[in-house]
Amino acid sequence: MLTVLQPEKKSGKPASRWAGVYRSINDAIIGRRLMPGTKLPEDELAAIFEVSRTVVRAALQALAHDRLVRLEPNRGAFVAQPTKKEALDVFEARALIESEVAALAAQRATPEDIALLRRHLESEHEALQAGRDSEAILLSARFHVGVAEIADQSALTEIVRDLVSHSSLIITLYWTRRETTCHTHAHHGLVDAIEAHRPAEAARLMRSHLADLLAGLDLGREDKKPGRLADILS
Repeated sequence: MLTVLQPEKKSGKPASRWAGVYRSINDAIIGRRLMPGTKLPEDELAAIFEVSRTVVRAALQALAHDRLVRLEPNRGAFVAQPTKKEALDVFEARALIESEVAALAAQRATPEDIALLRRHLESEHEALQAGRDSEAILLSARFHVGVAEIADQSALTEIVRDLVSHSSLIITLYWTRRETTCHTHAHHGLVDAIEAHRPAEAARLMRSHLADLLAGLDLGREDKKPGRLADILS
């Protein structure tokens, strides 16, 4: 069942507080608002989110597990900074795995799944047209996870979720041209193939799409600077 593209339910339970901090930081990283190398002091985050440092620590540990944050003894937490080799490895893995995931999605998609994907594409298009690039990258990441959820294979979905998060961080570090984001026309082609239940075409389009994205990254550039946490997360 496709869930990542559906509105999230709010929860007031204390146990969900660290998850809220996690999601805010996760979205800021994937949305290119928190740059690689940015220090994440527990006390500052606790003040921003109005929670205890224990809650912040739990969120940072979860982010570290997802390889979005690096925890260093006696230094604290930092947004992870993937290397060029990691960038190539991640996109190679995505091409191998997501092509098969797209093929599975083309076999298993329901009309409801397709309707959700198309509504999501409208949001992507609006963000790109308005120049909201950070939001567009976040929406693109969720689209890819959404395709994996349609494939209805939980182990592969978790792998895709991890790879997409990691590659969003890579895009943050190496992306320099607006046109290298996931174009909505590429996503539209994928949805068309999935809706038509054409697995081979869906796999081919996914491989081509990810190859185009990788080709557009400038792996020799690392010139973005961290911003202020209070401005980014408040």
